[in-house]
Amino acid sequence: MSDSTTTPSGRLPRRRGAGSTGDIIFEWMCRSAGFLVLLLLGAIIVTLFIGALPAFREFGFDFLFSTKWDPVEGRERFGGAVAILGTLLSAIFAIILAVPIAFGIAFFLTELAPPWLRRPVGTAIELLAAVPSIIFGMWGLFIVVPFIQRNIQLAWGEELSAIPLIGFLFQSSNFAGTSIFAAALVISIMILPFIAATMRDVFDQVPAVYKESAYGLGATRWEVVSKVVIPYTRISVVGGIMLGLGRALGETMAVTFVIGNANRMVGSVFDATTTIASVIAMEFPESLSGSLQQSALLALGFILFIISFIVLATSRYLLRSRLKA
Repeated sequence: MSDSTTTPSGRLPRRRGAGSTGDIIFEWMCRSAGFLVLLLLGAIIVTLFIGALPAFREFGFDFLFSTKWDPVEGRERFGGAVAILGTLLSAIFAIILAVPIAFGIAFFLTELAPPWLRRPVGTAIELLAAVPSIIFGMWGLFIVVPFIQRNIQLAWGEELSAIPLIGFLFQSSNFAGTSIFAAALVISIMILPFIAATMRDVFDQVPAVYKESAYGLGATRWEVVSKVVIPYTRISVVGGIMLGLGRALGETMAVTFVIGNANRMVGSVFDATTTIASVIAMEFPESLSGSLQQSALLALGFILFIISFIVLATSRYLLRSRLKA
């Protein structure tokens, strides 16, 4: 009985060369897709920069540090300091709130949960990523904001403001409930599935022999996680956190609902402020084409793009370094 891989004459079939028409077409399709991504990215950067040039020429570096935002015609004066600081603070607060919870979820799913429970809990966490941001914004406005106002700010505001050294962080004359704290809380829930999924996946990649060896030496479950799992996965965990930070920086609708949209510097976590994304969402539809206000909004968009690019590039570098290690 002849081998099915040979021809009737007993010879091996002729292999098609690497330069066949199908291979060439497929190669150039892949190259075109890659270049298209770079072209789109470059087009976005160039478009934002060109649109932002009038604002940069008018205000220079003062645009980054000025807190004035006056769109009234005839006395137009714009500065992005409030929006930039609000963006960074809300994202950082969200990371501070989300990371411990994400770590607890990942630890539970990889070390504590029985096998029959891991899949439904993991799926439920990941489904949070599919909820539209406007739904989070509405939920934050009608549920989170009143809860913070009644049960935290009004109930514990005076006690919190009396804490030595950090009490000033809780002193505020804003009792509307919309605040940077409310925005950070909503954002933390939105980025939770991204960070938790990354942590769970990298925790699962730790070789079982490492953990078994630690258990064999008498280590507790927490010691195994803190001294074996986390050191082994620390770069990937940081990369996942940075990806969550990048997601938090660009959040728009949910933040617009709950942050208060006030152009003033924050002195307390209960103060209302604004972010780059919320300023653009609120004012861009009303700005005149070619006006200085529109240029200032495009300048804010360009700055947000640069910040997000730095954060995401850092996360990719960390993840790639972990893969090469």
